This record gives sequence, C-alpha cells and structure tokens, in this order.
Amino acid sequence: MKAVIFDFDGTLANTLPVCDFAFQHVFKKFDQRELTSEEIRAMFGPSETGIIQKNLIHMNKEEAIELYYTKYLEHHAEFVEHNKEIEDLLRHLKEKGAKIGIVTGKARRSLDISLQALGMESYFDAIITGDDVINPKPDPEGVFKVLHLLNAAPQEAMFIGDSDADIQAGIQAGVFTVGVHWLPDFQTLEFAVAPNSSYNTVSDFMASLADRNS
Repeated sequence: MKAVIFDFDGTLANTLPVCDFAFQHVFKKFDQRELTSEEIRAMFGPSETGIIQKNLIHMNKEEAIELYYTKYLEHHAEFVEHNKEIEDLLRHLKEKGAKIGIVTGKARRSLDISLQALGMESYFDAIITGDDVINPKPDPEGVFKVLHLLNAAPQEAMFIGDSDADIQAGIQAGVFTVGVHWLPDFQTLEFAVAPNSSYNTVSDFMASLADRNS
C-alpha cells in the first residue's frame, strides 16, 4: 500500500464526545433544544459549519458557529485523551514509507485544534476536510482529492474509517476499505456495507500490516 487514508473523528482520535458537547451547547442556547448524541451524529456529513447552517432554527448562525468552536477548543482537553497506540501506528506507517492522508467531514478549523492538541500535525502528507469538498462522504469526492494529492492510484490505497459513510466513500473510490471500532466512541456499530476488512484493536491492524508485508 502506497497510501493509507484515515477518517478523523472516531478513527484517529476519540473526538466524538467533544463534538457532541459543543453541538449540544449550541442547540440548547440558540434553539432551546436538548439533543442526544444520536440525534447530533445523524446530522453528520457536512462540516460543523454546514451542520449548524442546515439544522439550527435560530437566525444568528454565525454566532452559533463561533460558539461551537469556542466550546470545542475550551473542552478538548477534558474530553479527548492522547492515544499512544494511534501515534505508534502513524509513526510505523511513516517509517515504512507510506504516504498518510486524512479525509474528514470536519472543518479545517476544528481539525487543526485537535491535531495541535494531540501533537499529530507532522504525520500527514495530505488532508481533505469538509471545507474542501462540495459533496461530503459517502460521496467519494474527498477520497479522490486526497489520492490526487498523494499521487496514488485507488488500487495503491486503503481508507480506514468508523462510519458507513467512510466505507461507502472508499468503495465508490475503488480503494481497499477498513472498518474500525478501536476507539471508545465510533459512529457505526454495524456497517451497512461490509468493508474489505475490519478491526477492533489497533494492535490487530498493525499485525495485519506485518502479515501483508511478509
């Protein structure tokens, strides 16, 4: 595999709880709506900006968007822990010469907050966020864009994610798909369309890479 592409929330970092918290704060303040995590995650697809613009009833969407990022930043350390296994995986891939990419529905602004907080900025050769696409996952647009930036053909790449949208985007892009449930919070319990492979632990995935290269 020349290129290894990751989703972010629920795949590279356990950021879904802080996303939920920030969205819940926004919808409670502006719309007086108490939303569950499931209700919030059902809105996922567009970036945070897109989710608020599409789903918030209150007219002052710009202020709501700013509040989301404020709460995301303020509470990131409270909700999101550094994961040594994930960092070891990224370091291993870099040492093996793989190109590493991200395709996420997150906006660049929140992704940068998380990458900086977790010390992960240096690992990635190309990043496509929700700001960079017209059509979010499950559309394959983001996967195709990151493949172009990584100078990799679909058959040379794998896409790793925790949601149906990730797997469907990868399949439509023609890459090898990997479904993961290796962090405490993830989006899809049972994949609607089966990925090429799936893993519940980072160590099992690392072992599979070793077998692939042997």
